[in-house]
Amino acid sequence: MSLVAGCPRCPAAVTEYDGAWACVDHGPTVPLWRPQEASYDSFASHLSAAGAFPTYLPWPLGPGWHVSDFGVVGESADRTHATVTCSSGTSDLDGPVDVFVIAEEPGTGLGSRIAGTGGRDPGGSVHDGSPMARVLIGHKTVPLWAVSTSGADKEFNRFVVVGEAEGRWLWLVLRPASAVLLLRDEWILRDVSALGPPLVETSFGGPPPAW
Repeated sequence: MSLVAGCPRCPAAVTEYDGAWACVDHGPTVPLWRPQEASYDSFASHLSAAGAFPTYLPWPLGPGWHVSDFGVVGESADRTHATVTCSSGTSDLDGPVDVFVIAEEPGTGLGSRIAGTGGRDPGGSVHDGSPMARVLIGHKTVPLWAVSTSGADKEFNRFVVVGEAEGRWLWLVLRPASAVLLLRDEWILRDVSALGPPLVETSFGGPPPAW
């Protein structure tokens, strides 16, 4: 597998022992598998590792946009807990933009790590008041609520929205925060786990974003 194991909740190293994994900071954990470099071949390894668990991308990617990072949390293809993709490009107003899409089982903590909000889940602001945005997945519209990052790590300028899709948390993390204006139009998210040939035309690469 062209993917490297790490901790889903932090950047710390993980070690394997007796078929299990442990993080030096969080103890026993299900590993996060990421590529050393985003490429079509490593993405094929990602999709194989994720199995039937959805891997979402904004679709279609706009001109000049590319997939710069991705990952899967799981012990095996039939025991997947989360996936993440990052699409990178530019907008006229914001310059360089990163868009993370995370689908995860409750309690995994990957979305919170990337959002910089701490904990394992988004908290009580989801479903509080009117949704801030909506995305289309298949034939279903998924409402998304803004999650405050005011008490979180200030290192990254980002905007976070979260909802639920197929009984899992769905996170969108946009950097910089001003890129949230891109959500004024209803986005389409595509589960690319079984997309097939169109992925060949998808651009991969570029420096991976920090998270």
